[in-house]
Amino acid sequence: MSPIQVQITATTGSARTGLMTLTHGTIAFPAFMPVGTYGTVKSMLPRDIKEIGASLILSNAYHLWVRPGHRLIEKMGGLHQFMGWDGAILTDSGGYQVFSLNEFTEITEEGVRFRAPLDGQYRTMTPEICIEIQEALGVDIAMAFDECIEWPASRDRVAKSTARTTRWLKRCQAARTKSDTTALFGIVQGGMYEDMRISHAQEISELNLDGYAVGGLSVGEPTQKLLETVAWTTPHLPTSKIRYLMGVGYPWDIIEAVARGIDIFDCVIPTRNARNGKLFTSVGVINIKNAKYAEDTESLDPNCSCLTCQNHSRAYLRHLFVAKEILGAHLLTRHNLHFYQQLMRRIRKAIAKGETAFEQLRQEVHSWQEPYSS
Repeated sequence: MSPIQVQITATTGSARTGLMTLTHGTIAFPAFMPVGTYGTVKSMLPRDIKEIGASLILSNAYHLWVRPGHRLIEKMGGLHQFMGWDGAILTDSGGYQVFSLNEFTEITEEGVRFRAPLDGQYRTMTPEICIEIQEALGVDIAMAFDECIEWPASRDRVAKSTARTTRWLKRCQAARTKSDTTALFGIVQGGMYEDMRISHAQEISELNLDGYAVGGLSVGEPTQKLLETVAWTTPHLPTSKIRYLMGVGYPWDIIEAVARGIDIFDCVIPTRNARNGKLFTSVGVINIKNAKYAEDTESLDPNCSCLTCQNHSRAYLRHLFVAKEILGAHLLTRHNLHFYQQLMRRIRKAIAKGETAFEQLRQEVHSWQEPYSS
């Protein structure tokens, strides 16, 4: 039996809403995963994550392999028990992190040899090791090991890389030992070439994986190119499987990707922006470090029900940020993640209501871009 069950409950155009049931719970989608790279969402308790409405988070297999080690975590009862989180976990394979080391990497058909900046040790990541790590962590969804390349890249470079990604994907599939509890998602590559994206989506769809991701985006390409690539790809993925857009993004990018058939997302933007004082609100993006908020008694967002907005003024939040108080990082992160979860709830409801409701929400979300530096 597959470790993931998917039920589509409503559609509007290419946008879908429904439920996916994993080993550690059922998640409504479209869904946004807070990023907990090292087994923690920065400044947030697992209890806080649940309170804002998230039931699926993302961690990183590469980083947990380097520190503290997947075998140690396995000995501690798995990643869920280790971090005190009983919701679902998806782990990125770490392919992006390995390839981003650039001069520290050596790519062969076997895998990637690299030197980890943390300890200077040389390691080799292979598809087999990638699966071993994620199964030892005991996660709900494991990502296949793929070759991540730069943008822009030549057609020949993309073609060779995409073919290798397919070969590595088949090795990941063959290496599985816990296919009843840990789902495996393949990653569609193909650069910014329409025919390659379509061909690769069709090719790996034939492998009957548990789900599929669109990778190789959010690497510096224009937003329109990102959305074009998603639009090329999703029609060629199985309608019965979850579609995951990796590393995206801003609220306006998310709703556009949903309109093109994407189901789940992850990105560091809400947590990283919070730590830098940039907050998403229903009146646009607020930069809380601006001096004009020093005596502002209003809540961060008058339309937000999060703990931060219900209890603290902009003046207090600015004070915490300027003073570099830990509480400031927590309250601002909590707000941004709550805002994202509320957005996903609204998207799900709008899809269920139909085209008019979804288009109205789409326009509202785009309006948040205007006062970006208020």
